[in-house]
Amino acid sequence: MKAAVLYGAHDIRVDDVPDAKVADPTDAVVRIVRSCVCGSDLWRYRGIAEGPTPSPIGHEFIGVVEDIGDDVRTVNRGDFVIAPFKYSDGVCEFCVEGLPTSCIQGGLWGTPTDDGGQAEAARIPFADGTLVTVPQLQGTDGKAEENLLLGLLGLSDVVSTGHHAAVSAEVGPGDDIVIIGDGAVALSAVLASQRLGAERIVLLGRHKGRTDLGRIFGATHVVSERGEAAIAGVRSILPAGVPKMIEAVGTVGAWETAIGAVRDGGVISYVGVPHAVEGGVPLLGMFRRNIKIAGGIAPARAYIPELLTDVLSGALDPAPLFDKTFGLEEVAHGYRMMDNRSVLKAVLTI
Repeated sequence: MKAAVLYGAHDIRVDDVPDAKVADPTDAVVRIVRSCVCGSDLWRYRGIAEGPTPSPIGHEFIGVVEDIGDDVRTVNRGDFVIAPFKYSDGVCEFCVEGLPTSCIQGGLWGTPTDDGGQAEAARIPFADGTLVTVPQLQGTDGKAEENLLLGLLGLSDVVSTGHHAAVSAEVGPGDDIVIIGDGAVALSAVLASQRLGAERIVLLGRHKGRTDLGRIFGATHVVSERGEAAIAGVRSILPAGVPKMIEAVGTVGAWETAIGAVRDGGVISYVGVPHAVEGGVPLLGMFRRNIKIAGGIAPARAYIPELLTDVLSGALDPAPLFDKTFGLEEVAHGYRMMDNRSVLKAVLTI
């Protein structure tokens, strides 16, 4: 089968690799219908996040179950499924507590031992605990209206991560929320904040096409400056300071803006992968101001069933996040375009 393989910085290739197959009785094999490139994939692509190479890559995908192991009970051949970005057994103490990303037996797609999601198919460990079926697409063989497929694809990671950001910030009806970033996760956090009832949603971003989409998703204000100017811009909208903040970038500058804008006693929810926070977070100053920190890696598997209902009803439509489509053989081009920010979220049709 064909699969994207990362060989090193800026070196993505499509290789012939061994076919995905059931290895353990709890496995399934999923034929992938849609996949995409994640912002966190770019850390590996740029050589910032270290890891063994060559290695398969990709962790956001949906598809159709082709085969199952003898012990799989809740997933059947022909089921249309969403694969969250980490697999989990569904029964350990962390999974039961709603934190499948900490599953004792779990793991992440795209390692030397686990298939990547940017491929024609993938072996799914612990299929019962990992996969979420979409009964409405049973028997369709993965053929459905594109907007719906993209909405379902978003649940595998980016939309669930945006939801986690808003939930961790304790966003509720009538709240004010500031979101730092204009990438797909930040825009998903706008969607989530609007869905949870926030009244004023301030989006910090400099790319007009993206902030325009943020307004469509529910942002009421946009601040395009950075640094101290951004803090001043936020305070011109929220003079008392920001009670709830989402940091969706993962850089020192984004953290500095968040700390500078949040008011004493407020909360910073962080979902930007913090690879570039070399200087650390000034905990003493935050301690003195009673600033709370929440967030982290999103337990997508725990959120998908709730969000799936809204995607299927049309109440939640994240499809506009995906602005450019590529074939699997074009994956390197998709990475380049995301790397230079000419594409927000690259979709792979397989």
